Amino acid sequence: MTSTFPNISISTERLVLRPLDEDDVPELAEMMNDEQVTAWTSAPQPYSEADSREWITRLAPAERSEGRGIVFAVSEFLTQRLVGIVHLQNTNWRVRSSEIAYVIAPWARGEGYASEAALATAQWLFHDQKFERLELRTAADNTASQQVAQKIGCISEGVLRNAWIARTRTGSGEWTDVRTDLIVWSLLPEDLEGVGDQSGGFTSFGEWN
Repeated sequence: MTSTFPNISISTERLVLRPLDEDDVPELAEMMNDEQVTAWTSAPQPYSEADSREWITRLAPAERSEGRGIVFAVSEFLTQRLVGIVHLQNTNWRVRSSEIAYVIAPWARGEGYASEAALATAQWLFHDQKFERLELRTAADNTASQQVAQKIGCISEGVLRNAWIARTRTGSGEWTDVRTDLIVWSLLPEDLEGVGDQSGGFTSFGEWN
């Protein structure tokens, strides 16, 4: 039997991490077309509302139902505006390990939302799901993501050379692929000691696939 994550919402002081729904389609598409998101992710470019709907209605629910991970929409508690997404992926249920990735909308950057959402996810993963390792991989030049890793207590374990394809603008303004190194970070339950508890609680939902 395939292990799967429960269908839940996680609340923090400022944020709600919840399942994506179809109301998120336009905001997700807008966010995924941002220059920084295009540069550091493998998302289609341009990212259409059809791509967004496919991710929300089919691909993200399949991550959870097939045991590969879980995708959270991150929204502001007060405004319900979509801040970003957090994705647990490449989950190994025997080892109790998963890999975290996140995207934050350009308007929400600089507010500490990425670290707040990532920390809440890690706390839930370790405390509620009894996982023993969380991994994060950042492109060598993606300093913003590296700062998030450091802020939540991750330890840098090494470099995977030439292991990722990022994108950059050419002189003519076109996107082109460029190979880059990946920095591997890890977070273990004991690494969270002394890190502020930002998780306000968990709420179960019904099936959303």
